[in-house]
Amino acid sequence: MISRVLSLLIFAWLVVGTIAAAQRGYLTHMSQNCTDFGTIAMNIVAGPMNYAGVNPKLAHCTLPSPSP
Repeated sequence: MISRVLSLLIFAWLVVGTIAAAQRGYLTHMSQNCTDFGTIAMNIVAGPMNYAGVNPKLAHCTLPSPSP
């Protein structure tokens, strides 16, 4: 029972975060870099805190290069 409620709360948290990211335009104006992806992911994880003034953004992102 507790795991069901916890799962539902986590799902609702992530849905609210996705809605907040969409309202900020992060889902419609994406480019193909890891900084934008990181910002979207951080906003989704922040969930309802987005509406309390939290605006997480990823400033810099570097991906490792493949080895030759």
